[in-house]
Amino acid sequence: MPVDPYILLLLGTVGLAALVPARGTSADVASGASTAAIAFLFFLYGARLSTREALDGLKHWRLHVTVLACTFVIFPLLGLAARGLVPVFLTDPLYQGLLFLTLVPSTIQSSIAFTSMARGNVPAAICAGSFSSLVGIVITPLLAAALLGSSGGFSADSLLEIVLQLLVPFLAGQLTRRWIGGFITRHKKVLGLVDRGSILLVVYTAFSEGMVQGIWHQVSPLRLGGLLIVEGVLLALMLALTWYGSKALRFGREDRIAIQFAGSKKSLASGLPMASVLFGAHASLAVLPLMLFHQMQLMVCAVIAKRRSHDPLPEETAGVSAPESAAASRTSVGTAPRSG
Repeated sequence: MPVDPYILLLLGTVGLAALVPARGTSADVASGASTAAIAFLFFLYGARLSTREALDGLKHWRLHVTVLACTFVIFPLLGLAARGLVPVFLTDPLYQGLLFLTLVPSTIQSSIAFTSMARGNVPAAICAGSFSSLVGIVITPLLAAALLGSSGGFSADSLLEIVLQLLVPFLAGQLTRRWIGGFITRHKKVLGLVDRGSILLVVYTAFSEGMVQGIWHQVSPLRLGGLLIVEGVLLALMLALTWYGSKALRFGREDRIAIQFAGSKKSLASGLPMASVLFGAHASLAVLPLMLFHQMQLMVCAVIAKRRSHDPLPEETAGVSAPESAAASRTSVGTAPRSG
C-alpha cells in the first residue's frame, strides 16, 4: 500500500510550522506569498484544462452527472449526517473540517491513474475529474456558505475572495491557453513542482497561523483516532455506493470503474487553497481531515485498482475462445485422413 511522498512533505511542512511558525512581519510576508501562490496555482489549472476536451466529454453526460452527484450531493449529505458524532468521536472544529472535506471537488491525476490501472474508461475519468474541478471552484464556496456559515470561520467576504483569488485567475488561464498552452505542455514537470511548492507554502502559512492562535491544543490523539475511524467509514460507504449504484444505473464495467474512482475521492490540491481562503487562521484544523483522507483514499484505491486489473474482461474471454476454436478446427483438418 503506497505512502504518497508528497504527504510526507506536507507532514514535514506541518512539523516546520510547529517548530518555527511565521510571526509578525514574517507572517505577513508568508500570507502575501501564499495569496499569490494560490492565484498562480489556479491560473495554471485554467491554462491546462482543454476546453475542447471538456466539451467533447459532455457526450457522456450520464456518467459526469453521476460523478458530480456523488461529489457534491451524496458526500455532503454524509458529512451532515456525521454531525451526530459530535462530541463522542469528533470535536466541533474537526467536524467542520470533515464537513469541508465532503464539499471539495474530486481528484484528476489519481482518478486517471487508478482508472487506467483497473482497465476502466480513462477518457471518462479525465473529463469527470476536470468537470468536478471546474464546477468545484463555484460550488464548493457556495456549499461552504450554506452548510458551514460563520461556525466554520466562513464569512460573506470569502465569496469575493474566492472570485478574486480562484475564479478570476482560472478564467485568465482559460483565456490565455491558446498562447501559453504549448509552453505549459512542454514544461509540465517543472510547473508540477511549482504546483506542489505553492501548496506547501499554503500549508505552512495555515499551520503557522494555527500555532500562533493555539488551535492545535484542541486536538488530542484520541480525537485523531476517532477522526480516522469516521473517515474510513466515509470512504468505504462512497466506494460501495459508487460501485453498486453505478451498476444499478446500468453502466458498463469500464464506466463503473471511472465512476468509482472519480466519485469517491477528494482533491487535496484544490481543497487546501480553498480552505486557506475560506477559513483563514482556522484553516489548519479545516485541512487536517482532508490531508488524512487523501492518504487513506490513495492506499485503499491502489489496492482496489490492483485487484480490478486482474478481472477477466468479456472481450478477452471471447478473444481467447475464438482463436482456440479456430486452432482446433485447423488441427482436425490437418490430421484428417486423405482419400485416394
